[in-house]
Amino acid sequence: MDAGKVALLRAEIEKQIEVIERIFARVERRKEPKNTPSLESLGYQLHNLYCAFEDLFKIIARAFENEVADKARYHAELLRRMALNIEGVRPALFSDETVRLLDNLRAFRHFFRHAYGYELDPRRVEVVLEDALKLKERYRGEAEQFVRLLELELK
Repeated sequence: MDAGKVALLRAEIEKQIEVIERIFARVERRKEPKNTPSLESLGYQLHNLYCAFEDLFKIIARAFENEVADKARYHAELLRRMALNIEGVRPALFSDETVRLLDNLRAFRHFFRHAYGYELDPRRVEVVLEDALKLKERYRGEAEQFVRLLELELK
């Protein structure tokens, strides 16, 4: 990948991290729900958080791998790829532990989107929130390391 493409990718990643950080701020403001509407609001922000991460994955996949062939498992496969170090192509974006936290968030996002007839279980939301807060401590450093490794390959 040439320097111009790496610079463009860096800019896109940084912009998406800004989006992710804004959603994390909303999650932080809602992390102690007091009633059903505030629990639903937190659930919605956790849903949005995974969507924002998935947009980051799409930016990276588009720059390197192009597409996921198995459309039935698209979301899980796209996430799985972010832990892959593809020799001669790109380093892994995230560690296995970060991908595990993201996978829990992905599963919650799926449940949230399809739970029309269910009420959110506060205990389940609490577990997802814990994982999201752990994720907040990890993801940015790993994303910055990803870009540094790409830039090193140019030298």
